[in-house]
Amino acid sequence: MRVNKIVLAAVAALATLTACSSQVSLASNASPASATTTASSTAPTTTTTTVAPTTTTTTTKVTTTTPPPPPPTTTTTKPRPVGNAPGTPCKATVAACVSKSQGKAWLIYNGQVLYGPVPMMPGKASAPTPVGMFQVLWKVQHDKSKEFNNAPMENSVYFTSGGVAFHEGSLSVPSAGCVHLTMAASAKFFANLDQGDPVQVVA
Repeated sequence: MRVNKIVLAAVAALATLTACSSQVSLASNASPASATTTASSTAPTTTTTTVAPTTTTTTTKVTTTTPPPPPPTTTTTKPRPVGNAPGTPCKATVAACVSKSQGKAWLIYNGQVLYGPVPMMPGKASAPTPVGMFQVLWKVQHDKSKEFNNAPMENSVYFTSGGVAFHEGSLSVPSAGCVHLTMAASAKFFANLDQGDPVQVVA
């Protein structure tokens, strides 16, 4: 009978120990969230108001003054000279004139005598200076005659393709077709006559 009581006491103690262990396990397995107090916080509300800047635009009217148009340009065409240049046997439209019979030469500009008359010597009978209308073809200031042993032909102004020219030469001996002038006159002819200028030679 005493043994039974001891056994029962042992069983009761074991049951108590088991129950305590179970409570400890349950307590250790309890979710910590259940013990956490939930704190609720509300963020403060910030209101920002943006005011657009006021822009004032001032428009200045620009007044443009247009100058009056220029007066029309009147172009006056100078009449072309007609007839002969005064005091010469040549047309007023030429730039140089030669009269073989008078033994004279002139420079003409705008229908008027610019220079002359000056003495001249034309070509000899066997090599006469041609008569007619010509044009200045080229000029050589210090030329020489290949036909006559490099004879000097200063201030040569050629007006035929055959080589007839105004140049400095003898006024006592007829030329081989050219128009001889004094040195001063030949320089004047050379300076005033240009390529294309008309030349007239009359008998």
